[in-house]
Amino acid sequence: MSGKVQRPVSLALSLNTSSAANHTHPGGHSIHKFMNELRRTHVPSVQVAVLCLVTLCTVLACSLCVWKKCIKKKNKDKDKKTGKEKDNCDTEMIPGFKEKAKEEHSKDAELSDEEPKEEENLGRLQFSLDYNFTDNTLVVGVLQASELPAMDVGGSSDPYVKVYLLPDKKKKFETKVHRKTLEPTFNETFTFKVPYSELGGKTLVMTVYDFDRFSKHDAIGDIKIPMSSIDFSQSLQEWRELQKAEKEESERLGDICLSLRYVPTAGKLTVVILEAKNLKKMDVGGLSDPYVKLHLMQNGKRLKKKKTTIKKNTLNPYYNESFSFEVASDLIEKVQVAVTVLDYDKIGKNDAIGKTLLGGTCTGTEQRHWLDMLANPRRPIAQWHSLKPEEDINALISNKK
Repeated sequence: MSGKVQRPVSLALSLNTSSAANHTHPGGHSIHKFMNELRRTHVPSVQVAVLCLVTLCTVLACSLCVWKKCIKKKNKDKDKKTGKEKDNCDTEMIPGFKEKAKEEHSKDAELSDEEPKEEENLGRLQFSLDYNFTDNTLVVGVLQASELPAMDVGGSSDPYVKVYLLPDKKKKFETKVHRKTLEPTFNETFTFKVPYSELGGKTLVMTVYDFDRFSKHDAIGDIKIPMSSIDFSQSLQEWRELQKAEKEESERLGDICLSLRYVPTAGKLTVVILEAKNLKKMDVGGLSDPYVKLHLMQNGKRLKKKKTTIKKNTLNPYYNESFSFEVASDLIEKVQVAVTVLDYDKIGKNDAIGKTLLGGTCTGTEQRHWLDMLANPRRPIAQWHSLKPEEDINALISNKK
């Protein structure tokens, strides 16, 4: 019985060893060693077969795990690479994307670095308003200004105030010019003849200017007050902040430059008409034939008259012509000089382009020019003046009668 039992075992072992030897896998050497050990120990063939199967499954499972791990790592690296390439492709396919992104980034950086701009301080103006119901007159008081910005190179200004009513602008007033100050005290009063029924549709404008003798006067700021917003049952006096002044919409008539010289000992007033510029076009061809007429005035009456030569086809005539008037020293502060620029016409009436009035009893820059002349006897004082509508100056002259 023992010989019959051993023969199958040895046969099974030989079969198993031969198959194990012929089977090639990473753990083949270990299995061969394991089978040799089994030959030495007498183990039933069924148990040997089960043991071999379990060993084989374990080896295959370990190999499968290692293989899956390698594949997964490879795919992960590939996904990273493809993802990066995809991102690059997405941005590169959009024209100008990188430049736009850089530009937006730089803009954001600039915005973050920018500090909020402070509003420009133009100063304040104190004024008063009163309405006289008996005379139907609006009384405007220009009292003082403070904290005005420096408009001149020396860190100061030469302020004055222009006062008028919108929308007509028919009557304009100007205060005296105050030299080299940012805190001027005006204390001047101006009267507008306005029926109370029309007052609500008016807007009072007070503009502060910096006077300049040889160029256009710079507007510092203004205050606009709708008359409909004011309670005239009582007088008003207050301070208001100056706002940025808008350019005047009135038609530009041009400017004239002239010099004044007075010699007290000789009682001689000399007016030199130097030049004019930017005159209003009066002819069909877009030009004019300008000349200047001078009138020495006193109490609204014309005492003497002078005029320049005619300059043909120009809006910027040059004259440099001198005229003298005999004025006694006791009358020099009572007279005025009316300067009118006219367009010569051979056939019809000579039309006035614009006019200005200079004298000690005038206001604004015209008065300042006259006072400068008196303060500097025997010395010519030159200055530019803006021409105004002839009817405005004529109304001003009639008020001086």
